[in-house]
Amino acid sequence: MATLNATHINPFLMAAKKIFQEMCFVDVEIQKPLLSEAEFKVNSWVIIIGVTGEVRGQVFIGMDEETACAISSKMCMMDVKEIDDFAASALGELGNMIMGNTATIFSSNNIGIDITPPTLSRGNIVFKSSYSKVLCVPMLFEGRPIRMFLSLRQD
Repeated sequence: MATLNATHINPFLMAAKKIFQEMCFVDVEIQKPLLSEAEFKVNSWVIIIGVTGEVRGQVFIGMDEETACAISSKMCMMDVKEIDDFAASALGELGNMIMGNTATIFSSNNIGIDITPPTLSRGNIVFKSSYSKVLCVPMLFEGRPIRMFLSLRQD
């Protein structure tokens, strides 16, 4: 198993920053990454996307209900008070756009990856991985926490 380095991590961060800015009109603040289990509380929404190719694993983008509603409100350009099917679709599309942009950045660096369609999950969840270490990248969206977990390895 090859160790991931900044060449493998930065595309995810660059894509997240770009998509939040373009789709939500908000600059997210990326904080210091740390190794951590992907654990989410009862009121959490988690976007789950698989990664295949030269870098493989899963990406989890988690947030609480309030943050999910704020993001959906920005994307849908209307006030979202709860995550219904329409708002859930917006969250899934957010993950899809972040990961699609990530794949494009990897491609420009001659690293081929593909992504799976997004899955949206809600509730108290813990993801444990024996496949790879899990890097947590905390972000702030208008002062609200979002955590991107990268459970990836390069073969």
